[in-house]
Amino acid sequence: MLHIAYHPIYAHPLPEGHRFPMVKYELIPGQLVYEGVITEENLFTPEPAAEEVILWTHNADYWQRMKTLRLTDKEMRAIGFPQSAKLVEREIRIAQGTISCALYAQQYGVALNVAGGTHHAFAGHGEGFCLLNDFAIAANYLLHHQLAKQILIVDLDVHQGNGTAALFANELRVFTFSMHGQHNYPFRKETSDLDIGLHDGCGGDEYLALLQEHLPKLIEQEQPDMVFYLSGVDVLSTDKFGKLKLTMDDTRHRDEVVFNLCKKHNIPVAVAMGGGYSPDIRHIVTAHCNTFKAAKEIFGL
Repeated sequence: MLHIAYHPIYAHPLPEGHRFPMVKYELIPGQLVYEGVITEENLFTPEPAAEEVILWTHNADYWQRMKTLRLTDKEMRAIGFPQSAKLVEREIRIAQGTISCALYAQQYGVALNVAGGTHHAFAGHGEGFCLLNDFAIAANYLLHHQLAKQILIVDLDVHQGNGTAALFANELRVFTFSMHGQHNYPFRKETSDLDIGLHDGCGGDEYLALLQEHLPKLIEQEQPDMVFYLSGVDVLSTDKFGKLKLTMDDTRHRDEVVFNLCKKHNIPVAVAMGGGYSPDIRHIVTAHCNTFKAAKEIFGL
């Protein structure tokens, strides 16, 4: 069965006019159920991640101040959300959702988190709508429990996975691959194990050619036994911030390239949705739903 992590807390209320499209997190599962792609049985509710697990990735001081709502105004401005207990609960449920998706993927081939992909969170600070790094937390969980030996993080959000790159800079068991807009946020990039910086206006043909050139080589080189895939839809030409020119079909083809390679090599893949900022929420939801459809179809779930 296709397992999908979802909790109503994912759609966290924000001030009027906030630029983050939080409503997508309730629209995605609703649309998938409406279209008959999934049923309610496909959705599971993640518990909050254990504090011990969070501290395998994040600094104790940062976590203590986050959970007691003592992050500074400056820190919260960098994150971009108002500080609240519900926001913290949301983050730790998302993190556990990605851990659970990794475990389900090891059983069934693929599993997806409706939220997650919080790749701008570092060990001791957050930024860019990210407080805790769910992929890093889940990867460290697998390594700690010896459930994976070599992990490949495939970050195809339009923004570089700077927090993830920094967290695993000295961890040979985790290879970080980021394909992103070179002249986009974050403007001070970290160093992933492989960074491919794309020029503004990069279209689907060029994008897909680069992905098909590099990803098979990485799989051959690293021999991962687990993949985490960040399938941001801010690569769409309609995105307010993306600066790339991928169509809806290009974006779905991108997902299919990743899933087909994982299926071909029998590598479990845990997926998180990442960003998407098209002015019309339907473009965001459709592109995200296509990721779920591609996963279900390719893995036969």
